[in-house]
Amino acid sequence: METYADLIECEDVLLFANAAITSTGQREFHSAAGEQRLSLAFLHDYIHGNYPDLYAATLALDINDHNAALIIANLLKRGAGLPGAGDARLIAGRLARMSPPRVYRLFQELRRAGVNNRRTRAIIRDWLAARPDLAFDAVKYRSALKSAVRHAHLRPEGELGDFLFAPFRRARYEAPLLEAWRRAHYDKNALYELPYTVAEGFAARHGISRAAFLERVAPRLTKLERLRLTGAAERDGVRTEADLTAMPLVRLASYVLSLAPDVRARRRAELVAALRAAAARAAGARAGTWGDVAAVLDDSFSSFGSPVKRRRPLAVALACHYLLRALAGSYRGLWLSGRSDPLQARPTGPTPLGRRILDALEGRPGLLVIVSDGWDNAPPGLAAEVLRVWRRKLDPAGEVGIVHLNPVYDAEQIEVRRLATVVPTAGIRDAEDLPALVELARFAEGRTGLAELRAYLEDRAARR
Repeated sequence: METYADLIECEDVLLFANAAITSTGQREFHSAAGEQRLSLAFLHDYIHGNYPDLYAATLALDINDHNAALIIANLLKRGAGLPGAGDARLIAGRLARMSPPRVYRLFQELRRAGVNNRRTRAIIRDWLAARPDLAFDAVKYRSALKSAVRHAHLRPEGELGDFLFAPFRRARYEAPLLEAWRRAHYDKNALYELPYTVAEGFAARHGISRAAFLERVAPRLTKLERLRLTGAAERDGVRTEADLTAMPLVRLASYVLSLAPDVRARRRAELVAALRAAAARAAGARAGTWGDVAAVLDDSFSSFGSPVKRRRPLAVALACHYLLRALAGSYRGLWLSGRSDPLQARPTGPTPLGRRILDALEGRPGLLVIVSDGWDNAPPGLAAEVLRVWRRKLDPAGEVGIVHLNPVYDAEQIEVRRLATVVPTAGIRDAEDLPALVELARFAEGRTGLAELRAYLEDRAARR
């Protein structure tokens, strides 16, 4: 039987999970970066201090890399909170899924903080040993790799050690990338054998024009580099040939929203096909299995996000729209603005959530998904009242499942903003996490408790 303390613990962990999924410590529409960081730091300290085992277990959830790095740093800084091999396995698994720049930044933070215990050195050593090509890292992240090697007391042998600590000692390197870096200092052609970000610096040093550089470097770009450079390259008359269908859904949606309305209209067939292909890939075997689904999607002015997270909430809503369409047997998407063409979505107007929720519930779908930052203001509080009456009076048996997914962390409330206590709210960052978040949201309904939550976290950890 669940005790009151168990219910509090369950709520606390879910509160932290939602924050760790959504917040990156950056400025949001309603809160500054300092407020975000302060609020997030408090949550990390609170959960780590009160529930150290569950704090580590949240690494198994789909939290963002910013919070995963904070959790790992806190666990390693406070060695007493990392007693067993299970947590070390979680850390290693999470580091393997993080981007290399993020991991190197974490290692540099540990060095600045003076965290150099045996477990920390072992984690750095094992992560570096698992890297597919340390020569590539030495060229692209040279200073960061050198810092990590020093901090872990490692001694790279042969060419790698010389390259990191005395790069011009050798007249020639056997490793092609290391040799290309050496030659690029005096040979313009050698720079095109290097990773894009490194080659870019050498191109500026040699005075190569941007258009000429992009023309030659385009075949070597990664998928994400192609997408990121598409707009700038086209202005220089260069086609990067980015494969939009291979992009993650939210990143692709962000790219679509960055285009001018007339460009979206001209490239409609290409962009819609890419969004649907990415959504079908994310849905996988679950495609078409969710039955009758309705969605209320927030494209109000606050979905602009902030200058550092430009249109991020709107991109999440657009990505969820296409993913829900792929998951559902039948689907109806309702935008707050009343817009019928999701490809032309833009942040505008107030947030009449209550009215659109009424429209969605009118058809009694099997599942209603609300994607919004939760700032219901036209009129204020209507959404909460609609959901309360619906759940208490019109559908007490819960025949219509309702889930609120919020892409924005509310620093003042220390949680993702809820619409109503009768409806579960989960934080969301990447649309691909939507099925797992709908599953996780059931814990917030009070129908399952701490034992089930612990079992869920253990199962996720075992599958990582």
